[in-house]
Amino acid sequence: MSPTFHSLGIRNYRIYASGAIVSNVGTWMGRVAQDWLVLTQLTDHSASALGIVTGLQFLPFLLLAPWAGMIVDRFPKRRILFLTQTALLTTAFALAVLTALGVVQLWHVFALAFLQGIATAVDNPARQTFVSEMVDTAHLPNAVALNSASFNLGRLVGPAVAGLVIAWFGISPALFVNAASFVFVLWALQRMNARELTPAPRARGKGQIREGVRYVRGRPDIMLVMFLVFMLGTFGMNFQVTMALMATKVFEKGPGEYGLLGSIMAVGSLAAALLSARRERPRMRVLLVALAGFTVSTALLAIAPTYETFAVLLVPTGLAALTALTTANAMVQISVEPVMRGRVMALYMAIFMGGTPIGSPVIGWIGDAFGARWTIAIGTFAVGLSLVAVALWVYRRHNVAVSFELRRRPHLRVRRLAPEPVEVAK
Repeated sequence: MSPTFHSLGIRNYRIYASGAIVSNVGTWMGRVAQDWLVLTQLTDHSASALGIVTGLQFLPFLLLAPWAGMIVDRFPKRRILFLTQTALLTTAFALAVLTALGVVQLWHVFALAFLQGIATAVDNPARQTFVSEMVDTAHLPNAVALNSASFNLGRLVGPAVAGLVIAWFGISPALFVNAASFVFVLWALQRMNARELTPAPRARGKGQIREGVRYVRGRPDIMLVMFLVFMLGTFGMNFQVTMALMATKVFEKGPGEYGLLGSIMAVGSLAAALLSARRERPRMRVLLVALAGFTVSTALLAIAPTYETFAVLLVPTGLAALTALTTANAMVQISVEPVMRGRVMALYMAIFMGGTPIGSPVIGWIGDAFGARWTIAIGTFAVGLSLVAVALWVYRRHNVAVSFELRRRPHLRVRRLAPEPVEVAK
């Protein structure tokens, strides 16, 4: 089997991945349909309302992360996923029914978004760490990258299909498809062979939350990755808001063109995930170069003169963003002890997604006050400044120099500087 897909040779992971890809397509259809519902039927293209919806979906990541991690480390992950996926199916179905009956109101969307966020706050670290129970350590980086590829293949297909379904049949059918897609994950979980899973040791006793926080605080390498991911997730990865605003306000496009933007960006993201699947180990220099590429590409996005130019620039943006996220995720998962993985990944996801309740309303306000282009530019400045800060920190703490050499192929070199001679008194 190709090195890119070698984790699919493991039966349990293959079954899980087949259910996940269908669910990912449905999830992206649901996101597009929900955004279009808020922008065109429940408000007059309010960026602030859309930002609040997005923020409510991610607020539970910030509030519940320590408890979610403790739950994931203490109870069987497969059982947790049965419960969380059922809860997500229920909330998605409720929104579809309310929309189909024509009685949906903005507060309904707010409430259901928050309930979905609660379920997802537990579901996400459970899914992240469940991968290590399906595959061994040698396959883990590949499986993490393939999960990202599946997610972004869903992003490639889902928004485009959602745009067509909304244009032809309306919003509620797209929401019903999202609800139905969760059935495929439940089917995959049921089909797995439990005897072939390798559960991590269960966390026991009191003080597990404090232990998880203390463990992360004692790992500067993990804290550095989490800082970069926080800046990217809070200020840079708000495309659910920014693309909707650019499509409707700047370029004056309809649902089909808006859905197409998500699919175009997913081309770059999918390419990044497949390239990451070929790497044996994630490396810090890959993360830093990817974030630098994200800074440049979003700067160009913010000043794109036409819809077509904006769409083309989404490809390198998706490539850079997904390379950074896949690399960071794999770096953290591989480097932690198995018994701590649930708590660490819950904190990681809280750092990544928990900043969205702060970033999304702020970015929505920026869109209303200064224009849609500034919703992208703020991410450019934030990620760029964080890279400068990390470079200075690494230089001062580790006495490291970074240089860029332009040969037949560009080459990044990181080297430790020789310590200054110390005069010794005689």
